[in-house]
Amino acid sequence: MFKIKRAYDPPAAEDGKRILVDRLWPRGLAKEKAALDEWDKEIAPSDALRRWFAHRPERWETFKACYAQEIREGHAEDAARLRRLGRKGVVTLLFASREPAMNNAAALKDIMKRARP
Repeated sequence: MFKIKRAYDPPAAEDGKRILVDRLWPRGLAKEKAALDEWDKEIAPSDALRRWFAHRPERWETFKACYAQEIREGHAEDAARLRRLGRKGVVTLLFASREPAMNNAAALKDIMKRARP
C-alpha cells in the first residue's frame, strides 16, 4: 500500500516505511526532522523532466507518461523493489513540492498502482 506525504509534514506511526522520492533534498529540512527510512534519488524523475514539467497543470498527464517511461527504461529494479515493499506494508512516498496533488510522489504512486506485480 502506497501513501504520499509532504516531507515537511511531521512523521506519523501510520506512515509505515518513509521514503523520500525527490532527486533534491527538501530545502531547509533537517535530516533528523525528516525521519526517513531511506532516500531513493534514483527513482525520482530526471532533472530534465522535472524542469520541463515545472508544476504546470497542463503538462501533468504528459509528465506522468514520461516519468513512467523513465522508470521502465532505467529504473525497473528500483520500482520492483518499491512494489515488494508496498506488498509487505505501508510505504509513504515523501515529496518536497508545495503542490499536494501534482508532484512526482503522486505520479509514482499512480505508476506503482498500475504496474504489474
